[in-house]
Amino acid sequence: MIFSRDRKGPDVDAAPDDRWQPGERLFRRAMRRLGSADPTPAGGRLPRFSISATDELGDVKPVPGRLVPERVRLALAEALAASQPVTSRERFAGRADVLEALITAIEQQRAHVVLYGERGIGKTSLVHVLAETAREARYLVGYGSCGVEARFDEMFRAFAAGIPLLFHAGVSPTADEAEHDRSFADLIGDGPVDPRELAELFARIVGTRVLLILDEYDRVGDPGFRRNVAELIKNLSDRAARVQLVLTGVASNLDELVGFTPSIRRNIVGLAVGPMSDGEVAEILDRAEAATGLRFTAEARALLFRMAAGSPYLVRLLGTRAALVALEAERGTIEPPDVLEGAEAVLKEWNAGLPRHAQRLLQRPEVKAAIPLLIAAARASGTPDGAFLAEDVAGEADPGPVRAQLERLSGSIDLFEMLPGDPEPRFRFRTPGLAQLLTLSAALARSAG
Repeated sequence: MIFSRDRKGPDVDAAPDDRWQPGERLFRRAMRRLGSADPTPAGGRLPRFSISATDELGDVKPVPGRLVPERVRLALAEALAASQPVTSRERFAGRADVLEALITAIEQQRAHVVLYGERGIGKTSLVHVLAETAREARYLVGYGSCGVEARFDEMFRAFAAGIPLLFHAGVSPTADEAEHDRSFADLIGDGPVDPRELAELFARIVGTRVLLILDEYDRVGDPGFRRNVAELIKNLSDRAARVQLVLTGVASNLDELVGFTPSIRRNIVGLAVGPMSDGEVAEILDRAEAATGLRFTAEARALLFRMAAGSPYLVRLLGTRAALVALEAERGTIEPPDVLEGAEAVLKEWNAGLPRHAQRLLQRPEVKAAIPLLIAAARASGTPDGAFLAEDVAGEADPGPVRAQLERLSGSIDLFEMLPGDPEPRFRFRTPGLAQLLTLSAALARSAG
């Protein structure tokens, strides 16, 4: 693959022409006002951003038959960004079955939906794409990201403010102009929002349907918030209101997110989001290749499949790091050594970012002696909730000794969380991300060895 580093652009004081992007003109004008005629650092020795903050390359022209590094980096950031969720259908890959189940639950069953699974498995991306798909079908969609301090009153007032009053059954479509600027929030009193009153208000919605997405619901720290949401779900369902809730969260099961309340469970569809298949991971890489012009060899792909273990976050992160290694070497083909070098950089960052108590645990002699067991447990934890049985770790061997060892590591050592189960307990890593770190470490060691 041939690279081009040619870059031609107008002089700062030259007259604007069609090569200038609006963002670049404004930026250079601001630099002149600040007393700097040229934003380029003196000497050119310090690192610089390689792409414009406008996400438009402007004077970086495509070169037929060549990859222009600046363009490739921008396309790579768009196609394989790991630190941000996917927010558009164009960049979304895999998960067609889960998205179809989501749409069916909402459209055909008229149910409220709970998406649950491990952190980093793609739940937020799913609901963003669901929101875009629903808007295409003329749904009104409200999105709220929950946190420890989330309050029911604040969040649902904001949702109500996004529903125009013209969709109220008591407002005529030919209402005067003043009604056009009002929302359902104008009908809520000054006191705390009551879920029953809110359901009665939402039951008056006509002419559209509404989806309210509560992302990262597991982070809510207020028990009253959860009780109010449960009561709202029940009252919306009882009134056949045209409003449905979609909750997402990290949980071992549905009960952890919404509690076991028989009166609302019949109104909820729970969808577990598990690891991606190799075919779905391949779809992510295919889209990245089409967007960037880069190519992952079959061997590099196989290595990424093994290291990512079905995690969309990991395949994007490792794919990006490997691609950047190749770009630095002015190559457009990503080989296994690029994947290994990228994985080593990721592992170094992850080790440094582990909580101190987790780092100390991994240094204890009894934990070091159990590393083969920990790696087997990490592989077994690739479930929607990250939990597994002793027999999942033992394989064909007797699970008894494995169970005893997992229980020891769950006690005073506190490496695992032991969950009650019938007839056997289930186990889960106490520190989020540790299973991925162990899986990646093992894959790296096996591939490099």
